[in-house]
Order: sequence, then structure tokens, then C-alpha cells
Amino acid sequence: MAKTSAASEDSRLSALAGELRVAIGRLNRRLREQAQAGDFTEAQRSVILHLDRDGSATVSALAQAQSVRHQSMRATVASLETMGVVRGEPDPADGRQTILSLTPAFLKILGTGRAAKEDWLFRALQAQLTPREQEGLGSAVKFLQRLADF
Repeated sequence: MAKTSAASEDSRLSALAGELRVAIGRLNRRLREQAQAGDFTEAQRSVILHLDRDGSATVSALAQAQSVRHQSMRATVASLETMGVVRGEPDPADGRQTILSLTPAFLKILGTGRAAKEDWLFRALQAQLTPREQEGLGSAVKFLQRLADF
């Protein structure tokens, strides 16, 4: 009987995992529709996210963080430099290295995009969820954050 109960629980969790993946994917697509920050490859998005979240970095540090070859990261960074997304400055501690950061103009675009996403989400929460449901979602966000940090 315990095996049946465990199998039933596994089945329920498997279904929940699938539903959660689909729901988060759909929500993510809806949020991306709001920003219009340009079409970036997955590699470019990863570099942008890393530089935004963790601050300036060298090509080597980015390559290591993304588990890609230095040459591949150099190509990704070069394309972002051409688009005006990142800029490089000599490392004051080691002139052979270049420290990369997001450009002020792109940071402004990033902020505008995030504001548009949050505005859309705010309006959707207001229009689609009752105050009680909003409160429940607030609790769920804590669980999602824990899962994201796993």
C-alpha cells in the first residue's frame, strides 16, 4: 500500500512539474512580448544577464561562468559590442585583460524593458486575481525562488 501511495505521489508531482514548466514558459513568453529589447541569441542573453546580475567581467570569466570556450565567448561579446550592448575597458590591474560591462545606453533600455514587463504583470495581477489569490501567489513566489536557488 505504501508503494502505491508513493507512486501516486510521484505521479502527482510529475504532473505538477509539467504544468509548472508550461505555465512559467507561457508567462515568460508573455513578459518578453512586453519589453521589445531586441532579438538576442541565448548566448547573448546569458552574457547580458551575467553582466547585469554580477557586474563587470572579463571574456575569460564569462566563458568560465557559461562553460564555453574562450573563442566562442569572444565571438558572442564581439557581437554585443557591435550592437552597443557591452563595452570593454582595460583592466587597471592587468592591461592585457579587458573588463566588460553593459553600456549606459543599454542599461537604460534594459530598465525600460523591465518596467514594461512589471507594468504588464501588475495590471494582469490586478485584473485577473482576487486579493486572496494575490496573497496566495505571494506565498508561491517564495517557493519558486527556493526552487530557482536549488
